[in-house]
Amino acid sequence: MQIITFQVHGRTRWGALQNGRAIDLNAVNDARGVLMYRAQSVLDFLHAGHAAWENARETLAWLGDREIPEGVFALADVKLFAPLPRPGKIMAIGLNYRDHARETGAAIPTKPILFAKFPSAVIGPYDTIRLHPDQTQRVDYEAELGVVIGKPASRVQRADALDYVFGYTVLNDVSARDIQKDKTYGNQWVRGKSLDTFCPMGPAITSHDEVADPQNLNVRASLNGTVMQNGTTREMIFDVATLIEYLSHGITLEPGDVIATGTPPGVGDARQPPVYLKAGDVIEIQIEGLGKLSNPVAD
Repeated sequence: MQIITFQVHGRTRWGALQNGRAIDLNAVNDARGVLMYRAQSVLDFLHAGHAAWENARETLAWLGDREIPEGVFALADVKLFAPLPRPGKIMAIGLNYRDHARETGAAIPTKPILFAKFPSAVIGPYDTIRLHPDQTQRVDYEAELGVVIGKPASRVQRADALDYVFGYTVLNDVSARDIQKDKTYGNQWVRGKSLDTFCPMGPAITSHDEVADPQNLNVRASLNGTVMQNGTTREMIFDVATLIEYLSHGITLEPGDVIATGTPPGVGDARQPPVYLKAGDVIEIQIEGLGKLSNPVAD
């Protein structure tokens, strides 16, 4: 299933994508006549655990092609937000593709490079990225697979790590390179990657059972229709299971936390000449089977 947050008739709801429709799972569950915990958001739904997830699957199976006006909406009639408008932790991994590390001139990491993005940077799949020209002149894109944690994980082993994943999403790790690389104050990675609007995410969280292999997904970025990045998650240095094992030793992962797993080669900062986002651009990030972000860019 694909879990979403959306707005219709001025009201924000959460639910699922099914057959080109936005489904309010609470409303459909009411129509179905089943008494279950009414999650108030996707984050609440994730915290509710396995029973809530199974109920959602059963509700979608019951719905089929039924028309329930109070709970089923044409996708064209809703506004999609990020599926997790305010996730828990956003843990991002730097230089996790060999060719990306090489294009930046960096050494190949022997351990995952961890940094954070603030949840306040998150925007939806079609929202506008703001350039903050008073703060930065070198705004770049990074196409990334996002991993959404589904249950608490502490000191887990790699063999069990994927059991803690609820699903996967598309993420753009927008980066102010001049701030990120400012050595005056010791390289400001967190600030450079956490300015408002610098974390487009969505359009949905695709549950893990619908992703046969998270290490076999095409990852692509296009700028104004020109392909800039075209890689595969097979090329990660540290795969998803390894990242969860590494992070969970010392940091408890919680439902609604997101791991941004790194970007393939082709970022604008590494090109000759460099290519940075500018007002009027449209940057698209697409991951096989998960959907596409399409974000306009403005000052």
